[in-house]
Amino acid sequence: MNIVSIKATNMNLTDAIRNYVADKCSALDKLAQDFEPAAEIAIEVGKSTRHHNKGPYMRCEMNLTIPGTILRAEEEREDLYEAIDVAQSELKRQLVEHKDRLIDKNRGPRPGKE
Repeated sequence: MNIVSIKATNMNLTDAIRNYVADKCSALDKLAQDFEPAAEIAIEVGKSTRHHNKGPYMRCEMNLTIPGTILRAEEEREDLYEAIDVAQSELKRQLVEHKDRLIDKNRGPRPGKE
């Protein structure tokens, strides 16, 4: 899976955040192997606004482009790393469901159950 971009909004993108996001995306790499080399992911992390100090204002958005569809996960939390974790698990769930749909579509109906 190719990481197209890692973008930070309303904050600085540190090496620690970049490495953490890349590590989380590598966990999705195994599931996206069937779509290689066309699978691309774009990540945006940052603050939702400049003036909030409390509440869920840290956000992570992941867009995974695979042939035929775009899978998208967006999460807002108080902690940036928690937002990245939740968005990654949501994208993983969507990817598994998409692969299951493709498998079921190719299988067709069961014999005798038409």
